Amino acid sequence: MTFIITQSCCNDASCVPVCPVNCIHPRPDDPAFATADMLYIDPATCIECGACVDECPVEAIKPDYELSDAEKWYVDANAGFFEDFSYDADDLPHEPVSHSSGDFSGLRVAVVGSGPAAFYTAAHILAARGTEVEMYERLDKPFGLIRHGVAPDHVRTRQVVSGFENTMRNSRFRLHLGVEIGGRLTHEDLLRHYSAVVYAVGAQGDRALDVPGEELPGSHAATEFVAWYNGHPDYADRTFDLGCERVVVVGNGNVALDVARVLAADPEDLAETEIAEHSLAALRESKVEEIVVVGRRGPRQAAYTPSEFHSLMELPGVDVVVDPDDAAAVAALAVAKDTADTDSWSVRLKADLYANVAARTPDPSARKRIVLRYLASPVEVVGNDTATGVRMVRNKLVGGQDGALRAEPCEELGVMEAGLILRSVGYRGNALPGLPFDDARGVIPNHGGRVTEGTAGEVVERTYVAGWIKRGPRGFIGSNKTCAGETVFHLLQDFQDGKLPPRPDRTSPVEMLGA
Repeated sequence: MTFIITQSCCNDASCVPVCPVNCIHPRPDDPAFATADMLYIDPATCIECGACVDECPVEAIKPDYELSDAEKWYVDANAGFFEDFSYDADDLPHEPVSHSSGDFSGLRVAVVGSGPAAFYTAAHILAARGTEVEMYERLDKPFGLIRHGVAPDHVRTRQVVSGFENTMRNSRFRLHLGVEIGGRLTHEDLLRHYSAVVYAVGAQGDRALDVPGEELPGSHAATEFVAWYNGHPDYADRTFDLGCERVVVVGNGNVALDVARVLAADPEDLAETEIAEHSLAALRESKVEEIVVVGRRGPRQAAYTPSEFHSLMELPGVDVVVDPDDAAAVAALAVAKDTADTDSWSVRLKADLYANVAARTPDPSARKRIVLRYLASPVEVVGNDTATGVRMVRNKLVGGQDGALRAEPCEELGVMEAGLILRSVGYRGNALPGLPFDDARGVIPNHGGRVTEGTAGEVVERTYVAGWIKRGPRGFIGSNKTCAGETVFHLLQDFQDGKLPPRPDRTSPVEMLGA
């Protein structure tokens, strides 16, 4: 017997330090941690103690004999990771450098945002003796991306909030809901009442395709659709035409697959999840029969994780296929590998899963079908008063001087008709009032979490960032834990160096302004 991590892994890495034999990798100090799709347990080293099972916040770790038929795929995936990855089993995990021995009485910090990065930041700060944290969220409910970004059928992934709820019970923590910073309360107001301010607001915008017709009715950002089916109050009144036969999803990341899966799933199965009632009602009336997921590069370069791809293949009553013309194009135009992705285990898994799907015989009895298209890009959203389709081109992969493969158009593919187009090409951070902003990268400029400004990178007084607004929209939920740890390390160091003033007065600006 051995233990297996399944697709619900949030990459929180809280299981790593409790393992007595160092068999869970990549751990936060491994170079591969930043790009890993999930964590893996080495079956050759695991002693079956079960410590990781007790620690996992999302119940993603199981003994191999408890795996469902769909989950048994992870046995080979888990073992295969260690064919490429080597480590010294005697080099046991160590705690990150901290300031746990210092006295930080009087250090009061405002954290803006209430998603994973915000709560990891709060937990790191509260681990230091004498600290206090007040968190500000503009909505009336906390948890940000967990509540409004994670697909509703990823029930176990959402359980990561149990750790955040523990933080909320800390007597040195206060949460203010329905308070927008930049409205009645400003950045300057926070600086007057707190030693420091940490912005962990995520990346709330979306990237555009920058093609003609993109703004036509019927063409939407996938971020809007995700927020809609997750019950985000800003998007509850949005409408999406589900009376059409075909939907085109442009993008090849996990969000694109989430959207396709929700559109294809049986509404009665979704009813058992946390999906918003208004969305469930609309999906019950849906006439959508086909969802086409379009990626500009090949299956080896797709941004989705193997586990998300695998879960798509397990949808009951849904036929997942590769367009035959695309299969020929991938064989002819997609290079075997490039120096940017290397022949990693994750890349090989994606290639193997793609090959399995490409070899499938279409199932005419399926309720719905998901068509995977690769090496294709939209160049125009067509239509007059509303979007009616997408004009696309075929791409070929060309190696650049840096060794990375780039998609370049090589032929016209014509127009694919669709009644709904959802563009899922990435999140993007938005500028915040009174703070510098790097518009090209969509982040607040910073050095290790300390906000900077100007060409010289001068540090902005007592202002910090964590999460996607710090590093851009990449990584998984648990990636924010390491990111927040770096920011808080520098914040605590600045307090010890006398750069942050103590604020012993516990009066909140919310109370003073009657907000």
